[in-house]
Amino acid sequence: MNIKEELYNACCAYVIKKEKTVKDIISSNQKALQSETKSSAGDKHETGRAMLQLEMEKASQQIAVVAAMKETLAKVNFNTTNKIVSLGSLVTTNLANYYFAVGAGQILINDNMYFAISVASPIGSLLLGKQQGDSVLFNGKNIIIKHVE
Repeated sequence: MNIKEELYNACCAYVIKKEKTVKDIISSNQKALQSETKSSAGDKHETGRAMLQLEMEKASQQIAVVAAMKETLAKVNFNTTNKIVSLGSLVTTNLANYYFAVGAGQILINDNMYFAISVASPIGSLLLGKQQGDSVLFNGKNIIIKHVE
């Protein structure tokens, strides 16, 4: 298995875990809403229900984010090599290694640290479309692209 495939699989695992967490939250909140019974403290009851509704809305937004991440991953082809930074690229710079897929954070493979990032992230949008030898200024640091695959 090549490094890009391992990074892709790690991103998929991240999205699956995130989806499960959000679905668990939704399920838990639905059960809590159903078990809420009217008590003598009516205002407290209504506040509790309103809080649960807000949590449900947040979870619904997170489900939409997970769906977008799944769509992005479906477009990634880890078997291709590009000379220009694009979705699915593995980019080595003088400061860090970036894998362009979804914002899954740090991934450690074979004692090497990689950052799985979205093309829409601040650093991702700066590096997108660049190639080996190009440089960008990010947070006051000069980032030089050493290799793109």
